[in-house]
Amino acid sequence: MADERTRYFRRLGRLRRSARRWSVLAGGLGGAAAVLTPYAGLGLPDAAWAGAAGSAVALAAWRWIDLRALAARPAPPALDPAEAAARSRARLVAAVERLPVGSGVLAEVRRVRSRVALRGTTAGQQWARLDRASLTLAGMAPRLTGLAEPAVREAATADRSLRDLAERVASVERALRLAPTDARAPLAEAHRTLTAQLESGVAAYERLVVAAAGYLAEDARPEPTHPAADRLTEATDLLHGVASALAELRSGGVGLRAPTR
Repeated sequence: MADERTRYFRRLGRLRRSARRWSVLAGGLGGAAAVLTPYAGLGLPDAAWAGAAGSAVALAAWRWIDLRALAARPAPPALDPAEAAARSRARLVAAVERLPVGSGVLAEVRRVRSRVALRGTTAGQQWARLDRASLTLAGMAPRLTGLAEPAVREAATADRSLRDLAERVASVERALRLAPTDARAPLAEAHRTLTAQLESGVAAYERLVVAAAGYLAEDARPEPTHPAADRLTEATDLLHGVASALAELRSGGVGLRAPTR
């Protein structure tokens, strides 16, 4: 969406072009009416020419009045370059998100950008491990239904929390490099504590992903025999039994005759 200053000048330009068009049209219609109107009096066609010319003159006058009123107002101040750049990025992101694969592309771009920003810090390695585990879990998430759904939601919350913790670890580490000697001890202790929390959190997340894979493996493990095979075996045994019974009846009833009256 354009800012207020841009909209102001666009509207000013539209009014100026409209006023010029109606002025030209009013001049043409007025000249035609003056030439075509007979001296003996006005007929119906002449009245139409005169009415059109008068309407065009009135519209041209209104456009010029609107233009002067708008031009008399001060133009809105220009946007700060940083704010203008932020709005441009927001418009670009919104346009990409409307594409079929836009959300996935933006998520990948954000992930790569965050990973590059943490490169060279202690949190970078943990971030890479978290990325691998998160992508693995995302591939399994559509099949983690039923009892596994709460675990998936908890994993999403933990993922956001761990990424925020990784950024804090990186910030403290950068500040530690710039801190004077007498201020390094508390920062170093805080960095060690945060790093330990991050490592344990990422390890717990990886264990959750392994457990989710085990759940899928158990959920999809086939039975020793398929139910259809069991039913076919039962039908086969039944047919064998019927065939055996018929054979016994045939062999036992060969000498039988129908009773005579």
